[in-house]
Order: sequence, then C-alpha cells, then structure tokens
Amino acid sequence: MTEFSRNATASGTLYVVATPIGNLSDISTRAITILGQVDRIVAEDTRHSRKLMQHYAIATPLSALHEHNERELAPQLVEQLGGGRSLAIISDAGTPLISDPGFNLVRLAREAGVRVVPVPGPSALICALSVSGLPTDRFAFEGFLPAKSAARRARIDRLRSEPRTLIFYESSHRIVDSLSDMAAGFGAMRQAVLARELTKQFETVHGDALGPLAEWVENDPNQQKGEMVVLVAGAAQPEEGAVTDKAEQMLVVLLEELPIKQAAKLTARMTGINKRALYDRALQLKQ
Repeated sequence: MTEFSRNATASGTLYVVATPIGNLSDISTRAITILGQVDRIVAEDTRHSRKLMQHYAIATPLSALHEHNERELAPQLVEQLGGGRSLAIISDAGTPLISDPGFNLVRLAREAGVRVVPVPGPSALICALSVSGLPTDRFAFEGFLPAKSAARRARIDRLRSEPRTLIFYESSHRIVDSLSDMAAGFGAMRQAVLARELTKQFETVHGDALGPLAEWVENDPNQQKGEMVVLVAGAAQPEEGAVTDKAEQMLVVLLEELPIKQAAKLTARMTGINKRALYDRALQLKQ
C-alpha cells in the first residue's frame, strides 16, 4: 500500500519534500512516490525542478512559489489544501524553508489545521557539518550573512563569542569578501571549513585557519564558483572557574571602592565565577 491514495489519507496534506543538493541519486524512494502522487508540486524555480521531474518521470503539475510571490499565493494554496487537494513543496535543492521560500505557506497551513508532513532528505548545512571535522554536538545555523560589508561585519562581531560551531551559506560572488570579513572579525587563526559544490563533480571540503582559507579562495578563481557552505569553529571558552576578561574588568572597578574580600565576593555573585579564584586575582591586581 502506498503512503496515501488521492481520495483518502492525503486529503488536505502539505508535504515538505527534500530534494538532492547536487547528485540526483540522493533522493528517497518515498520522496519520488509522493511527488508522483500529489495533486500539485510548488517549486522555487519550476525550470530547475523540471529537470528532476523529468529524470524520475514525474508528471505532476508544477507551480512556482518563490520569495516574490509567496505572500500572495500562500493563502490560495492553503484554500486548495482545505478543499482536500494534496500539495508538495520543494526548493531548488535540499530541504525546503532552510534559507529558502515556504515559511509563510507552512505557517498558514498549520494555522488552518492542515496536516503538514516532512519528507526528510538532503540538507547542505548538515551534509557540510558531518564532514567538516568541527564539533557537531552543538552548532548554530546563521543562513546568509548580510550582503553589505558594514552590516556583515556587525553581524560577525555579534557572533564573535558564540561557543557553538557556526554555519553560514554564502553566494559565489561574495565568498571572498565574506571570508575576509570573517578573518578580521573572528580572528585569522580561528579554524574554518569551506564546503563547496557538495555531492557534485567538483566537490571541495577544505579546512584551515580563516586567514589562510580566505587567501586560498581569493587566489583560486575555481574556489569562487558554485554553492557554498562556510563553517567556523566556535569561540574558545575559558576553563571552568577561570577569571574571564569581563570579570577582571569588573573586579578592577570594584577594587577602587571596596576591600579585596568584598570586591571578590560581589564579582563572584554577579559572574558565577569561583570566589577564591577572584580573591587570588584581586590580590595580584593590588600588588
């Protein structure tokens, strides 16, 4: 028995279907079945998605749903779903909604009580993280950095102390400037990985400190082409109980007005750092 029949369990169902990020073989049997059986597929770019449909002989009608028309079309599509039609949403590559259109459609569908079903598969950020060699237990996906340099640098500055592995998408025409700004903002010696053209013929996964990585990409035009994922190691965290720079600054200010013991106690209360470590540091500062 297939996952659904058009007139039964699929009524009013929106399927969020992941598609290959490069290699067309990276699609699940379930995804192919659903794409072939829904009433309509909404795609970010129908011209791009039609190649995938032709490859797997899927004849389901295609409609475009992109950043310029989603707010207008989403209510109409939810009305169709409410009427019992089944729809699948796909993006140009990977899992829909991840730095791609679809959020408004899914939100409105859920608010209308429509069943929304994930059909998992490829995701460039998870694919890149899995082979990066950077910590995978905690990470933060930041999507695309701002296009303008000043805003991009400001965002990087806000992320400088983030301890989790950071993951960014970046366009080919901004990769050189973005890596340069990252090296300046995170530090030239912060470890990073460029994952480019994943699952495709010219796939590249190259790790280095940000300074040398930025220079390597700038000097090789081939590394400035294609789809990019940049991963940056999280900021190093002080050892447990260590006196941080911020705590020391606080301690210095308090020592101007208070005895050592009181300054250390108050700083410990505000920072959570061991009172004895702060007391010892306060003694050193006084000397």
